[in-house]
Amino acid sequence: MSIVKEFKEFAVKGNVVDMAVGIIIGAAFAKIVSSFVGDVIMPPIGVMLGGVDFSQLAIIVKEGVDKKPPVLISYGKFIQTLIDFTIIAFAIFAAVKAINTMKKKEAAAPEVPPAPTREEILLAEIRDLLKGNR
Repeated sequence: MSIVKEFKEFAVKGNVVDMAVGIIIGAAFAKIVSSFVGDVIMPPIGVMLGGVDFSQLAIIVKEGVDKKPPVLISYGKFIQTLIDFTIIAFAIFAAVKAINTMKKKEAAAPEVPPAPTREEILLAEIRDLLKGNR
């Protein structure tokens, strides 16, 4: 089997296409969550902490000289990233928990046995008549 044919079979499999769609949707979802955290969640947290903007927090390692920028350790951006991760992880946890709860409810619902067919009813009647003749 040629390499091209093997690659074609691999690339056209449903799992690869599903994975690609998941990655694309995940990237779009990441933008939504980043905007939610940066634009909705962080401003009130900053106000509660006295107007601190985490993304601007940094330690200057070396001052900038002439047109060279200063060397910074931007720990505020790291704090922001940790908060983003925590919110994303919680959102995913909540979604998975909701899905699992719905699955449990579906599995817990008892199935109603189907009504007996016409043939089964007739056979039951014949059985009952034969029992009565004994």
